[in-house]
Amino acid sequence: MVVKAAASLELVQETPYRWRIERQGAMRVPGVVFTTRELLPDLSADQSLAQVAAVATLPGVVEAVYAMPDVHWGYGFPIGGVAATDVDRGGVVSPGGVGFDISCGVRLLLAGLHLDRLRPRLTALMDALADAIPRGMGRGAVWRPRGTAELEGILAGGARYAVERGHGEPADLDRCEDRGALADADPGAVGARARERGLEQVGSLGSGNHFLEVEAVTEVYDERIAQTYGLWPGRVCVMIHTGSRGLGHQICTDFVRRMETAMDRYGISVPDRQLACAPVFSAEGGAYMGAMAAAANYGRANRQLLGQATRHAFDRAVGHGDLTVLYDVSHNLAKIETHGSRRLCVHRKGATLALPPGHEDLPPDLRPVGQPVLVPGSMGAGSYVLAGVPDSPAFASACHGAGRRLSRHQAVKTTTAARLRAELQAAGIVVRGASARGLTEETPEAYKDVDAVVDACEGAGLARKVARLAPVGVVKG
Repeated sequence: MVVKAAASLELVQETPYRWRIERQGAMRVPGVVFTTRELLPDLSADQSLAQVAAVATLPGVVEAVYAMPDVHWGYGFPIGGVAATDVDRGGVVSPGGVGFDISCGVRLLLAGLHLDRLRPRLTALMDALADAIPRGMGRGAVWRPRGTAELEGILAGGARYAVERGHGEPADLDRCEDRGALADADPGAVGARARERGLEQVGSLGSGNHFLEVEAVTEVYDERIAQTYGLWPGRVCVMIHTGSRGLGHQICTDFVRRMETAMDRYGISVPDRQLACAPVFSAEGGAYMGAMAAAANYGRANRQLLGQATRHAFDRAVGHGDLTVLYDVSHNLAKIETHGSRRLCVHRKGATLALPPGHEDLPPDLRPVGQPVLVPGSMGAGSYVLAGVPDSPAFASACHGAGRRLSRHQAVKTTTAARLRAELQAAGIVVRGASARGLTEETPEAYKDVDAVVDACEGAGLARKVARLAPVGVVKG
């Protein structure tokens, strides 16, 4: 089947879950879209597939530019996009390929109790979480660093530094991507304005699609992997979705401007200024990689702090604060990785790292089954835990969520906050902390069907389903 995506863009269906955008014009590699016919973006309104084609023009790009089933229009790169450049052959890094919320990601905590035991205390728990979790735009955080030394520690040490300062347990780090910190962070590459914003927000949820959700396991698809992960029907879990807040946003802003002015020196032209880039091993590229890694460490410390605040809230409200980390993983990041014989800068923007069984970066207890891949759905719709699989076709990447279908402006026209609260309450979901506009911007109507997205992800061979989680309470900004 061939679908006309734009005046000069055609999609060719290769399998029920894989579509190809042929090379044309300045494209150096093809585009590959993992999706179904039903999940394809509205090609008349959503430019994400044109963005795939534009990313395929970047210097050093290899193999293909990939789009996940939850793909939608983003800044420069599509959200749900994966692209790798060969760093030893002039490959570039593009801040637009990571996005403004550097190291936005998900942490899943497991409580040692069944939902039936929690139900009588659910309202009290949600009140405690609402008190414990700073949220919304601007200032307010679990921990305010005392001057530059502590902020430097966060930027260099991430979740590890937070644990060293008493915010969690060393065992938490065993279940974090990169054990909670990127070693190549360069706090010196982080500008003054980004630092200023970072001092006020470490240990805060933020706004938009960020949330803390209390959930319970409702379905198990793979008993063996679920047992290894500690997922059993009825088990209470907590999913935390947030990133590097204003610090990461400022770093992206600063380096897009810097790379825009640098491209001429390297003979680089791009079809969209939002794809501003520089060779990974240039002065600008190296500075961005160091600053981005520092922001990633900030995001990881952020989730570590919120996880510890969640434990305290559970202890106060339920008398059970012994929550363990299943996994913590970013879905907005660029990393230098070895694939085959090549060193690649793999951009994942709205795409989750999905390491296969046997990968050396996994802790020993997870190595036999693969990395947990955490996929939040829209508010009230449920979430998934997947597992990485061997021979993933997209540099060991998978989807990161349901994928936005409507803009925030469009979403607020589809419902009212009162109606949405009533619908969530009728479904047994307790909501705390959401402003009226913030709630309506995140209405389930604004997102794709997470069940269909996950089925497409599994059908495309990107990951496999392990368990489904249903929400019972949510804290939003």
